[in-house]
Amino acid sequence: MAGQRQWLSTGRTGKADKAGKWVEAPVPPAPRKCTDDVVVDCAVYEDGVRKATLPPREALKAARERPGGFTWIGLHQPEADHLAEIAEAFDLHPLAVEDAVKAHQRPKLEQYGDTLFLVLKTIVFVDHEKLTATSDVVDTGEIMIFLGADFIVVVRHGSAPDLARVRRNLEARPDLLTQGPAVVLHAIADQVVDDYLEVADAVELDVEQMESDVFSPGHGDDAERIYQLKRELLEFKRAVLPMARPLQRLADEPQPGIGPEVARYLRDVADHLAQVRERLGGYSELVDGLLAANLSQLAVQQNVDMRRISAAAAVLAIPTMIAGFYGMNFENMPELKWSFGYPLMMAFTATVSYVVYRAFRRYGWL
Repeated sequence: MAGQRQWLSTGRTGKADKAGKWVEAPVPPAPRKCTDDVVVDCAVYEDGVRKATLPPREALKAARERPGGFTWIGLHQPEADHLAEIAEAFDLHPLAVEDAVKAHQRPKLEQYGDTLFLVLKTIVFVDHEKLTATSDVVDTGEIMIFLGADFIVVVRHGSAPDLARVRRNLEARPDLLTQGPAVVLHAIADQVVDDYLEVADAVELDVEQMESDVFSPGHGDDAERIYQLKRELLEFKRAVLPMARPLQRLADEPQPGIGPEVARYLRDVADHLAQVRERLGGYSELVDGLLAANLSQLAVQQNVDMRRISAAAAVLAIPTMIAGFYGMNFENMPELKWSFGYPLMMAFTATVSYVVYRAFRRYGWL
């Protein structure tokens, strides 16, 4: 019973067998999410106007029955079974579906028949009062997009922002949605890059604060904080830099479902991305300079400390030397029997020590 009470106290369930040995009860598997749980929104559009909200299979069928219609499906962190159902309905390539399930992909653009598969890295700024050696500055997520002639499937993972705002903005502009699902792809890519610009502005404030701290009069060793900021900038760059090639291909190379008008808008997105890349390059160089400046300041401070210690040791060496001479056990030493010998020795010691002290002060060693 004691052993049984011990197991029960830990919150684990089970029972004792005939030999008295405790046997844990099997842990029931976590409930599996159904497809409806991961579908954020699934709508059918005709002539730029939202017509219906349907399950994925029915939405695709309804879109193909309407001239100029398409369906837009948003998914949040689906599992393999969920995407398998949609992949069968929309004829998505297994390799792209596997990438969309596993996530942790580099930004890329791939073509499978008439379907485009685009991976975008998202960046979210992590709020913090002051940058420390353990502060998280940015967090990353992913958006995968399947683009077909009459559908667009958007999969979000991690810290990818909610795209409800993008949907609302586009639904308020039927003239744009009449151009088909490629407009949705552009709007999502534009939102992702705009988020890059906002995060870059926030990171710039951290870099400026770090610069102020490093060159402040009473600063300490900021190497760990600078290195943490450098690591977060590296994570930011890993998300941003690889995106240039996919966006450039969408803007400059003929792609199925991407018309000339949408390609012009995508070129604008690529230009904004280039701005972010240039700013990140400048931040990285500045942080490298701050790290070098911090190490140089530490080296200079150590030299100053060593000079002060050496100067103090030199001043203390004078009375130590004189006291050492007169501490010797010799009978025939000058001024040992003289009444003014001790005061004269003390005055001489103080005078010489003061002269040496003033000399070190004049040269800036003390």
